[in-house]
Amino acid sequence: MAHLTLDTRVVSRCRELAADIAKPIETLINTHTTIAIERATLRLLGVNGAVTRGGQWFPEVNAIIEDLHKEKVLDRGVLHWFVNGMIQKKMTAAELGAAVATRKISLLKLPVASDAEIRKLGKELCARARQNIVDCRERRDAIRAETKDPFDATGKNGPLLYVIVATGNIHDDVIQARAAAQAGADAIAVIRSTAQSLLDFVPHGATTEGFGGTYATQENFRIMREALDDESRRLGRYIRLTNYCSGLCMTEIAALGAMERLDFLLNDAMYGILFRDINMKRTLIDQHFSRRIIALSRIVIHTGEDNYLTTADAVENGHQVLASQFINERFALHAHMTEDLMGLGHAQEMDPEHPNVFLLEIARAQMTRDIFPKSPIKFMPPTRFKCGDIFYSHLMDAMFNFVGVLTGQTIQLLGMATEAMHTPLLQDRWMSIKNAKYIFNGAKDLGNELTYKPGGMIEKWAEKVLGETLKHLEMIHSKGLMKAIEEKAFAEVSRRETGGKGFDGVMLRSAEYFNPFFEIL
Repeated sequence: MAHLTLDTRVVSRCRELAADIAKPIETLINTHTTIAIERATLRLLGVNGAVTRGGQWFPEVNAIIEDLHKEKVLDRGVLHWFVNGMIQKKMTAAELGAAVATRKISLLKLPVASDAEIRKLGKELCARARQNIVDCRERRDAIRAETKDPFDATGKNGPLLYVIVATGNIHDDVIQARAAAQAGADAIAVIRSTAQSLLDFVPHGATTEGFGGTYATQENFRIMREALDDESRRLGRYIRLTNYCSGLCMTEIAALGAMERLDFLLNDAMYGILFRDINMKRTLIDQHFSRRIIALSRIVIHTGEDNYLTTADAVENGHQVLASQFINERFALHAHMTEDLMGLGHAQEMDPEHPNVFLLEIARAQMTRDIFPKSPIKFMPPTRFKCGDIFYSHLMDAMFNFVGVLTGQTIQLLGMATEAMHTPLLQDRWMSIKNAKYIFNGAKDLGNELTYKPGGMIEKWAEKVLGETLKHLEMIHSKGLMKAIEEKAFAEVSRRETGGKGFDGVMLRSAEYFNPFFEIL
């Protein structure tokens, strides 16, 4: 595969700056918890039921945590109170969760066992939960082996054909996912219902209504995973499942995704801050715990830098994407993720009328591949300049596919000819897969046959973007990440440290805080 001649000293300095930028955030992470982390902790122990409130299902974990949060005792961690309840009532986690959620038992009115007894049982329960995640991971990996999974994080056997389903009805999604797999798709992303990231609870059970997508729930994960496992065995090749692990329930979705054997999760350190106005502290603390779960489950994350280029000019702001990738990489390393789990994201979103646009897109795509050689890079298709002309749209997608195979991208989200018109229908997806298969097969080894001209336009553009990235990281380093975000460091969006949704769910841990998951994940 052809490579660019990049200044390795600049790349190393960018990583050093990203590490320094992350240090104050790591201190914040190590001293705080959130209501979402405490809910995810209970889910990992097996509290995954729901009670009826207001005529609809309401998760037991929300009912439990809300009551404790109102009493201002969560700074000690839910496990202190919940494990004590298991000791006093001699119940399983699921049994106690149901009883507390329905207010048949009050955790704060029970006698309290010794700290030593609570901590001993708490550690045992967390160790069992950890083993459950490992068991689920091994079940998933056994099916991968059985169906001869060809995936390689460096893109050697890629790009993977990655398509979306988004009907709003999980059962209809299954039909579309099976059809896509039969047409040649390697990975299926179940698009999440619009604005679910702003819900501070995970809906319960299978869902059949959603706007612009289908709700991310444990039962929906299970239904789709079961269908894709069946299709994988039938086709003799493994089909990956993707969903969205962002928003106010990021940590819980990571837990549910691990338990239901997902392969990919969209998980970004800053996406919720920038594009959903979720509080900075809440997002940065939650992303760490979610990634600890994801690392153990060996789920590949997809970061969201592609979104930056839908609100900021892609020609002028490519350095913001690379700067964010360095920061996302640093946060992932802090959560003990290995490089082969970091699906760093970027996109082909430059104005198609820009002179030599494909040379510039090739430069950025190759630069990303070269700087993160061990990462399963995720390449996103054109969307910003799509219009109702489906023929032009299809041509844009074809050129995107060409850039992807030329530069050795790993995961290629396929564009749709009707991107700007409606939720893709079966035939749209089939046409996109046919387009990609033709180009990926026809130009499979082209990258091995070409070299980049030293000092040519492609190399110079990559050097320009890398140099601007260094300056951008130096600016962020001088101000601090939160202040830089407030001053529109990314995507032309400004957010405040104490603003946004979910700030009231952030808590300083007390000296007695107890949660063994931080040690054993």
